[in-house]
Amino acid sequence: MSFQLTDINSNWTLFLDRDGVINVERNEDYVKNWNEFEFYEQSLIALPILAKKFKTIVITTNQKGIGKGLMSHDDLASIHANMMKGIEKVGGRIDHIFYCADLENDSPNRKPQPGMAFQAKEIFTYINFEESIMVGNRTSDMYFGRNAGLHTVFVATTHPETIFPHEAIDYRFDNLLSFAQSI
Repeated sequence: MSFQLTDINSNWTLFLDRDGVINVERNEDYVKNWNEFEFYEQSLIALPILAKKFKTIVITTNQKGIGKGLMSHDDLASIHANMMKGIEKVGGRIDHIFYCADLENDSPNRKPQPGMAFQAKEIFTYINFEESIMVGNRTSDMYFGRNAGLHTVFVATTHPETIFPHEAIDYRFDNLLSFAQSI
């Protein structure tokens, strides 16, 4: 294992996937508007805990629904504004949200490519990837983390069949809350 959870301190950065980590992922569909967004109850408990543990918390999310014309950038902005209000209401925080609407799987900003991590470092220049963790529910999130030089935590909310140990996964938890409670 490349790092211990006890290594985490208040200088670290947390990268979070959105769908399947913070909110319920729609099976074979996209969250296209706020009415379709549903928080995981455990994520609303976890986010205030994580806000106290990490210097910076960012979301990196692939949003192909925009590229497919199923929703607009404004629709996504509305979802994110309402999500942020809900997170702040319970004492959590997200410092920035990065998303990729590109359809091409090899787009430099589409996970598993590390482009959104580099965007985060442009805004938060102090981010040290060696002191950063990616938490996601898909192996593409884990490879995004690996490709950017981040540590990785897999949450088995939607893909519990994912094999562990796995070359791209440092730790595995049932959900975001079980990860938050472990650090």
